[in-house]
Amino acid sequence: MKKLFSVLLTFIFCTAFLTGCGTVKTSVPPVSGQPVTLSVFAAASLTESLSEIASLYKEKVPAVTLTFNFDSSGKLQTQIENGAEADLFVSAAQKQMDALEDGYIDAGTRRDLLINKVVLIVPQDSTKGITSFEDCLTDKVSLMALGNADVPVGQYSEEIFKYLNGWDMIQKKASLGSNVKEVLSQVESGSVDCGVVYSTDAATAKAVTVAAEAPEGSHSPVIYPAAVLKSSVNAEAARAFLDYLSSPEAAAVFEQTGFEVVK
Repeated sequence: MKKLFSVLLTFIFCTAFLTGCGTVKTSVPPVSGQPVTLSVFAAASLTESLSEIASLYKEKVPAVTLTFNFDSSGKLQTQIENGAEADLFVSAAQKQMDALEDGYIDAGTRRDLLINKVVLIVPQDSTKGITSFEDCLTDKVSLMALGNADVPVGQYSEEIFKYLNGWDMIQKKASLGSNVKEVLSQVESGSVDCGVVYSTDAATAKAVTVAAEAPEGSHSPVIYPAAVLKSSVNAEAARAFLDYLSSPEAAAVFEQTGFEVVK
């Protein structure tokens, strides 16, 4: 009997030992240590700030490679709806994020990140005397650059000029851009008399002057929401990067570019 008991103990001990050893040999490193490529769809106005933040994040989390698709939020929304592979979406307006709320984004990850301003810009060497949005309704402006109807900055522009009771007139003077960077480029080149962009875009441009900020109360708040996509195959890494976008390090970059960070 003692001999049988001894054999059983030996068997149990060996089994436990081997199982434990097996666990050690087949242990999987944490997700954060595995190479991951994140696809971030972001509003064109975030190009400079997110590019700089990507460099900082690479130093902090070397295993994660960030790839960006910068364009108008409306175009990015359409691409996501059509099945484009993306892990994270950062929009320049609530409208495009709201449209993806049902079925595309992980609503539990959605948060407001940034606040921006809408400004009127003119070429640096302009002699037109344009100093206000109201001036766009006069003979001082023959042609002005605006975002398309599906571009948030274009939607804010429409709100502003409807507020000023001049949208019908402005549409006749409009040279449209498919995103805010195209609007900025038209003004920088001097091909238009003025244009409507975000203050952050004006801050990074070299050949434009800010003529005026949009009249107070003339448009919806310019808030940038962000969320992880339900279809993301790297959801954990995407959530970690989204958290980093709210960190003091990222906030410093955003503020340097001219954004106000949502507290």
